[in-house]
Amino acid sequence: MHATSVFSLIIAVYNDWAPLDQCLRSVSEQIPGPDFEVIIVDDGSQEPAPESILQWTSHYPLTIVRQSHTGIPGARNKGIQTAKGSILLFVDADCRLEANCLTALCSTISGNPKQNCFQLRLTGDCTALVGRAEQLRLITLQQHFLQPDGRIRYLNTSGFAIRRTRADLTEELFQPIALRGEDTLLLTTLMHDGELPFFASDAVVRHSISLTLGQCLRKDIRSAYQERKTFETIASQDLDKIQLSNKERLQMLFSMWRASGQRSIGRPAWFVLVTREALERIVILASGCLPRGS
Repeated sequence: MHATSVFSLIIAVYNDWAPLDQCLRSVSEQIPGPDFEVIIVDDGSQEPAPESILQWTSHYPLTIVRQSHTGIPGARNKGIQTAKGSILLFVDADCRLEANCLTALCSTISGNPKQNCFQLRLTGDCTALVGRAEQLRLITLQQHFLQPDGRIRYLNTSGFAIRRTRADLTEELFQPIALRGEDTLLLTTLMHDGELPFFASDAVVRHSISLTLGQCLRKDIRSAYQERKTFETIASQDLDKIQLSNKERLQMLFSMWRASGQRSIGRPAWFVLVTREALERIVILASGCLPRGS
């Protein structure tokens, strides 16, 4: 990696080598563009990285760090320790960087020297129903939380960048106690410090969900239980400014309904999304850890 490199792309992986291959392919399509390195943190996968992943080392600087399974926050913190770039960019294995994503992000960062954090624009893969529901969720959230000054009250580590100088201010950027929802906890911490990510609208990352609807629902149940520690931490530290009011939730439901009228999304996507959201909240209520104000 050259000393002039700008980005360190950090990807935490746990048994999801197949989608990662497509993610790394999309990274290769960022060339030519800003200098970058890729850090893959294997968080105790059952099998080591296959040859399909290793072959990308001939295309760009790529480092694979293997550790015992600790969870996503610990894996991302390990990636930060390994990275050398001045900008840390977090993406997930099932994400794809759209054309010129890094170039657009570099331009946004250069044009906003006082901003430390940047939320990339996220989209869904509309080729399947689950992906269309994800597209509906993402566009509604990003529109709802975008502020007039260009910052956004939303943070999703499927596409999130932070200056290395800002990340180094804390010993662990991601709190290991948050097995899920670690990005929400990070956002509440940033807000407590008076910061919000700047929305890099031209830097686009597509979230490609390969799961069936049934698999998504089972994952939602597991995630809701795992988020208990996150919600408890947010409540204990009085960091719950991020929580939506019931009025906001209704407004977003109506916004999603209107957006689902687009031919590229469709009404069934709205019903899938509402079903997933309702199931998650039922599980959270049953566990007795619903955040204040929700």
